[in-house]
Amino acid sequence: MVVAISGCGLFGDDEDNDEFAGLSTEEQFYERALDQLNGQNFRGAITTYQALESRFPFGRFAEQAQIEIVYAYYRNDDMEAARAAADRFIRLHPDSENIDYAHYMRGLSSFVDGGGLFNRFIPVDHTKRDPGRAQESFNDFAQLLALYPDSAYSGDARARMVFLRNNLARYEVHVANYYLERRAYIAALRRAQYVVENFQGTPAVSDGVAIMVECYLRLGLNELADTSLALLRENYPEHASIDTNGDFIIRTEITNPSLLYTVTFGLVGDNAEDPPLAPTQRPITSGSQQIINDQQDIEVEEDRSFLSRITFGVLQ
Repeated sequence: MVVAISGCGLFGDDEDNDEFAGLSTEEQFYERALDQLNGQNFRGAITTYQALESRFPFGRFAEQAQIEIVYAYYRNDDMEAARAAADRFIRLHPDSENIDYAHYMRGLSSFVDGGGLFNRFIPVDHTKRDPGRAQESFNDFAQLLALYPDSAYSGDARARMVFLRNNLARYEVHVANYYLERRAYIAALRRAQYVVENFQGTPAVSDGVAIMVECYLRLGLNELADTSLALLRENYPEHASIDTNGDFIIRTEITNPSLLYTVTFGLVGDNAEDPPLAPTQRPITSGSQQIINDQQDIEVEEDRSFLSRITFGVLQ
């Protein structure tokens, strides 16, 4: 048994040695890794780059190997490793001439554009997904533009930031609609206001204003609804929520999924109803003001003469 185990161990060492047989210098390791990278053997290139750095950690090819392995990880669809490798390069070589490329690849490793073979057959709306990765990518590209505005990668990074910003705005609109369909009008209004205030210039702003109009109408805040509607008419006259007469088309069906509808995946039960709008006439005074007025009336009544009190108000 000892002989067999020893033989297996020796055989494994021979395999490891055969992988890099004939490579003795740092330059040979680097050329092997570069050939593998150009031949799209990304997994093999990653292994060779790692072997180069472990054998020659302070060699003249170590820095170049550390930046090229970022690209190898990215092409190998290992985005987390690519981001970690880019972070490591930025930390170890802050003065490198390739530092802007490291920032660019860090943002690119978190960038999701909805492409790919899978999405060609089953379209997926990524604006409905968790925006964490999109926010990370946007921040990385923003840092690249702030630190290296003249970088060769700034143009592409700026274009990707526009795409990501549009998606982030659209995500907020989806959340606002989710709240609106569940009659959480205040929450929906806050999300719509956030889109209008922070994502100016994106296509989602028009939808944000339309949601604000509907929320105000359902809350009975008619003056604010009129102001938002005037804004929508002025800037987005072709919006789907405005009819040919310029009137706002308020939705007549609000999603209200029941347990039966949910467990049967929509096969049984109804999922929509027509909730009433809020009262169009608001009270003249608020509840607190009414309490104050009632208290003042009590004080006036208590300020009576002694004769009025003993005669129960018959004599003043």
